[in-house]
Amino acid sequence: MASGAGEWSSEQINDYETLISTTDVELLKRAWRNEKAAPEILPFEEALVKRAKEQIQLMEETVDDFAESGRDPLIASLYQMDLDRAQFLLRSYLRVRLQKIEKFMFYIWKRDIYRNRLSMEEEKFTERCIRDIGKHLEETALSKLPDNYQSVLKQSIISEEDDMVPEPQLDSFVVAKCERATRPLYLDGSKQSSGFDSREDHFQMVPDDLCILRYRPFQEELMSGNISLV
Repeated sequence: MASGAGEWSSEQINDYETLISTTDVELLKRAWRNEKAAPEILPFEEALVKRAKEQIQLMEETVDDFAESGRDPLIASLYQMDLDRAQFLLRSYLRVRLQKIEKFMFYIWKRDIYRNRLSMEEEKFTERCIRDIGKHLEETALSKLPDNYQSVLKQSIISEEDDMVPEPQLDSFVVAKCERATRPLYLDGSKQSSGFDSREDHFQMVPDDLCILRYRPFQEELMSGNISLV
């Protein structure tokens, strides 16, 4: 490999190989899978995304250096494959989050627990989407309806809740893989109590276990990294 690296020193090559051999790409893959499978939007992986962008930038520079040197096209193609994979995972992760924001924007915006899970750019995007959609609906339809039916969020002014706002279905089924041993879990999502042993609707996952169950009981374990979604 050193003979095909042109003017690259062994120290530079070692630094690059150490960087791409870290687990960040695998962590990004797991974050993407979790986000794709979870019915709700998950906390933004800010530190991981930042590191992934730095790795992608380094890979791009390395591929360019090999292309300019004209040596070892096979090694250059291998680096290009690593670059393409990292770019695909990062774009897919960000894209699936934007899709959730577009679907649940009103629900997310009214709840601090979900707004706090957004990046700064995602928060600006959500605010802009809500403003643009509200303006569009007002100009094209709502202004032509009776006053009692001009709300974007409610079917009518007498509705007590925002009954036109889609919500994440937290009781939908997911496939979960155990990464670390979990606490005892109830099938209905309730917390462990003194009467835990007397109940039959509980279980505990150990590493490499796979379970198909409702998402709600898994929430805390997913946030803590004890499980991942498949």
